[in-house]
Amino acid sequence: MRPDLLNPLFAETAGLKGVGSALSRPLERLGLTRLRDLAYHLPDRFVARRVVQRFDDAAVGENIVIGVTVREHRASAGRGPYRVLVEDQAGDVVALTYFGRASYSAKKLFPPGEKRWIAGRLDQFGQTRQIVHPDHVAEDSAALAGHLAEPVYALSEGLTQGRVAALVAQALEHLPTLPEWIEPGLLAQKGWPGWCEALLAAHKGSDALARDRLAYDELLANSLALMLVRASNRSRRGVPLQGDGSLRAALKLPFALTGAQMRSIAEIEGDMAQGAPMLRLLQGDVGSGKTAVALHAMLIAVESGAQAALLAPTEILARQHAETLTRMVAGTGVQIALLTGRDKGRAREATLMGLLDGSIQILVGTHAIFQDAVAYKHLALVVIDEQHRFGVGQRLMLTQKAKTTAHCLAMTATPIPRTLTLAQYGEMDVSRLDEMPPGRQPIDTRVVSTDRLDEVIAGVGRHLAAGGQAYWVCPMVRELETEDIAAAEARHALLSERFANGTIGGGVELVHGQLRPEIKDAAMERFATGKAGLLVATTVIEVGVDVPNATLMVIEQAERFGLAQLHQLRGRVGRGTGKSTCLLLRGEGLSEVGRERLALMRETQDGFRLAEEDLRLRGGGELLGTRQSGDTPFRVADFDQIARLLPLAHDDARLLMDRDGGLDSARGAAARVLLYLFERDWGVQLLRGG
Repeated sequence: MRPDLLNPLFAETAGLKGVGSALSRPLERLGLTRLRDLAYHLPDRFVARRVVQRFDDAAVGENIVIGVTVREHRASAGRGPYRVLVEDQAGDVVALTYFGRASYSAKKLFPPGEKRWIAGRLDQFGQTRQIVHPDHVAEDSAALAGHLAEPVYALSEGLTQGRVAALVAQALEHLPTLPEWIEPGLLAQKGWPGWCEALLAAHKGSDALARDRLAYDELLANSLALMLVRASNRSRRGVPLQGDGSLRAALKLPFALTGAQMRSIAEIEGDMAQGAPMLRLLQGDVGSGKTAVALHAMLIAVESGAQAALLAPTEILARQHAETLTRMVAGTGVQIALLTGRDKGRAREATLMGLLDGSIQILVGTHAIFQDAVAYKHLALVVIDEQHRFGVGQRLMLTQKAKTTAHCLAMTATPIPRTLTLAQYGEMDVSRLDEMPPGRQPIDTRVVSTDRLDEVIAGVGRHLAAGGQAYWVCPMVRELETEDIAAAEARHALLSERFANGTIGGGVELVHGQLRPEIKDAAMERFATGKAGLLVATTVIEVGVDVPNATLMVIEQAERFGLAQLHQLRGRVGRGTGKSTCLLLRGEGLSEVGRERLALMRETQDGFRLAEEDLRLRGGGELLGTRQSGDTPFRVADFDQIARLLPLAHDDARLLMDRDGGLDSARGAAARVLLYLFERDWGVQLLRGG
């Protein structure tokens, strides 16, 4: 159970002053449903304001605090702006400009002849200097003293900076006194403040020491939880599996295994022969041969008289795996079945009976294979594809469906830097497929200006007319009024009209994450079966169907994606024997980091190198576009902090477990509070056998 002293932080934000049903919805969209969430909703940046005596002392675009005298009010005709003319101590006049309903408050805030202090951004409109909607207005300078460095928070529609700041302030009033979990020597060496002081400081100013301490807390909680999972797994009773090699010898694969594949199979075979259950991650680029390695692992289980299950994140991917594995085991007598949420009636019952009596040796499916009704005769190996789509809890749930804890092999085609591998999969041993099978053709990658959009569309038309298929990826689902970002819905409408939705190379399909699963699956299936020639999508397709005939990929506004994500998207093509091309459409005003990122995409197709470079570029402080959820498992720590502090947190967690008495020591009791604070308490549950 969560320690009582944390209860104030886990109270609902709905109980705060001023939070009604209308405010609850935007807070929920930001994930701010508890006081803890608000306390850790750290500012993205700070607005620094300078106190000036005269407007001439400030530059246009600068945020200032200044004392002024109100001269007069000027209302415009119709819906024009409302202006309050004010002068500084030298008599220079500036307009305070208000729009809409805000003009009503302006009339009360600025009585003519009175002195006021204002905080805002000095701008220029034509020949007139102005401050549009001043941020703060006060009758004396002391009231603005706290606004010289003001936090800027991430918002959702329906929230304002002032409202979020007020709610954060309420949450910070409820901070409890917590025991210190950081090792005293490290705390002194780094000069970090205590936990409570660090949170308060992080909301008041850009205090690097405070932010680092809070990031370290999160990294330590994660490292400790993963170590607890690893320790728990090693203490569990598994089933040693040593196949006789007969089924593997009977395989007639159309390719020779690479050295990396053979090395990974040997590592897996060694793990599965042990009494403790295997917990291993198989990392490999798109096309590096992960499925063949997983099949060898599953056949070891079958040779040993046991069963294996492969879990895929989507129904389409599950069907694809089932078809691929069935082709691979042809002639061996191994029985493979598919189970998804769509399966009903007699077919489902037959599959369940086959699992129970052991006649089905390998099951492929979606999360439906988690269900209580699904029972196995002897499940001994679980393979999880695209591991990043599933949490630790889901992985544990599936492995514990076995009579004893099953061996677990997780796979990912997302190249992960070594630092982040430690962060996300620190409880697992890691195998890497770092070489590609011979004969795989490189993808011709080109960077093209958006100015040539019409040429690109014409080229796609020629490609479709010749019988090819293509992907067109956009960064957004639909257009935003505030930003000029390419949107999938608008691009789908344009391309559908251009290609008359069927006259050239089949139809144009649309796929994005906001569609209902059955609609999305149906569209992808039409593309996979060749009934559609062009698939317009968001990044939802970065892990998806295998369509060998799709040899052209267009990624619009490519500078808005990270390197690893661009590489994943590019990996959708080049899956057959034909030559494939990836066009990266870039916008105008590309930054130096953006240029370097796209140049790297042209230069290399090594996913691991791109992942390391991506972390380096992001760690430098520039994130093009918004940070993708799932880039890291962290809310507080940024890429730079992960690179600097994660190795330290990992070593400290190991020190606590190996030397300082684990969670039963005095410091361990504090660390237990930390695990609950960052909701890594599944580590505690495992320790208790829960």
